[in-house]
Amino acid sequence: MAAPLAGGRNGRSRYRPMAEINVTPLVDVMLVLLIIFMVAAPLMTVGVPVDLPRTAAAPLNQETEPLTISVNPEGRIFLQETEVQMEELVPRLQAIMRNQPQGQPERRIFVRGDRAIAYGKVMEVMGTIAGAGFTRVALLAEQPSSRPGAAPATPPARAPARPSGQPRN
Repeated sequence: MAAPLAGGRNGRSRYRPMAEINVTPLVDVMLVLLIIFMVAAPLMTVGVPVDLPRTAAAPLNQETEPLTISVNPEGRIFLQETEVQMEELVPRLQAIMRNQPQGQPERRIFVRGDRAIAYGKVMEVMGTIAGAGFTRVALLAEQPSSRPGAAPATPPARAPARPSGQPRN
């Protein structure tokens, strides 16, 4: 038999509301959301499908998020995920750089070109960007180990060390 929680008159019991919060459902929901965001975050990168060529160069350390310009297999140009025409590319880049906070170094601009696209089209895009005065422009390539079944690349030949007093060529 159950005993009343609080004694009342004439043997009647009064129930009090529970003053505790059950956090188990809240924790369950938060863990499910955490897993969803952990799975979805890598998929939220640049969404233009491009088959990058492979290289043995090491990835660069980044201090700010770079701008990515992609050239897809059909030769269309994308700034981040937005398609742009060649004549619109430089004005858009200049507008983005003008909105950058003072004191920060110039943002890097990565050019991604599909392996099936003509080399001249990628160089035309890079030349247009560099000709507009942007100095931190780089090509992106796929790491050989990031592709399943890729053969290990041989390390690049190193140039002989030069004395510290000599300028670069």
